[in-house]
Amino acid sequence: MARYTGPRTKIARKFGEPIFGPDKVLSKKNYPPGQHGNSRKRKTSEYGIQLREKQKAKYTYGVLEKQFRNLFDKASRTKGITGEVLLQLLETRLDNVVYRLGIAPTRAAARQLVSHRHITVDGKVVNIPSYSVKPGQIIGVREKSKSMEVIDNALSGFNHSKYPWMEWDQSSKSGKFLHIPERADIPENIKEQLIVELYSK
Repeated sequence: MARYTGPRTKIARKFGEPIFGPDKVLSKKNYPPGQHGNSRKRKTSEYGIQLREKQKAKYTYGVLEKQFRNLFDKASRTKGITGEVLLQLLETRLDNVVYRLGIAPTRAAARQLVSHRHITVDGKVVNIPSYSVKPGQIIGVREKSKSMEVIDNALSGFNHSKYPWMEWDQSSKSGKFLHIPERADIPENIKEQLIVELYSK
């Protein structure tokens, strides 16, 4: 499936945030990319601000436009506050859950682990990154993949208590998705209401 494979630091600099994880270049060049990135001060329109927020959410969760639009349509049909429901749907994606459990260092790495059949859901291999995880399901590492260095390195020193909607069992290298996270628990710096306003035009 298609995904963004371009320069990640350039995108992070565009938003001024390490949306793909720790970034050494961003910490040195915390201004937009390009010849005039450090000097250009242009007033952004209301539409531009809303579009920027949508782009930030898409890049953060590694979702392309069509997928994102489909998720928004699903969120708008679901009971609750549309913006919050949208973020909750993004949080329940299997690649994101694998990342939150600390099995992978980034969402891109988590997506690759899922695609390469290293991840199980309730004991069965699932290789669809967009699979929607349900409360009560157990996300684990396939038996053959438990000794992989990339997984061991990611799990080493990871603080599993920072996401209260998940529960980790180190002995089995698996985690339980306890419940859908509340908006206050989702750490991403995304103003979801701006995305709702953009799609409502």
